[in-house]
Parts: sequence; structure tokens; C-alpha cells
Amino acid sequence: MQAISDFLTWLFNDRTGVICLILGGIVVCLLIAIIMERTTKRRYFNHEKGESDWDLFGDDSE
Repeated sequence: MQAISDFLTWLFNDRTGVICLILGGIVVCLLIAIIMERTTKRRYFNHEKGESDWDLFGDDSE
């Protein structure tokens, strides 16, 4: 129990811990966005591209 307390103290009170917390949040949000983009692309695979459509992964060659 002391190890968990020490870890949380380091995570929220130390500058390095806060930076790790922020970077970890950015990485988690980025992974969620990529997974959701791929799922949406797989679900709507027959959607015709219009002039205003753009692709995150750039599969088309223009």
C-alpha cells in the first residue's frame, strides 16, 4: 500500500511525474483517435469522396 501511495505522490507532486501524466494522456488520446478513425473508415468504406473530404492516412494519390 505504501508503494501505491509513493507512486501517486510522485505522479502528482513531482515535476517529472506531472510531465509523464500529461504525455501519457496525449498518447492515450492519440491512440483512441487513430482506432476510431480506422473503425469509421472500415464501416463507411463505400462512401464516395467529395471535394471537401480529406483522408487522415492519405491513401489516395492526387
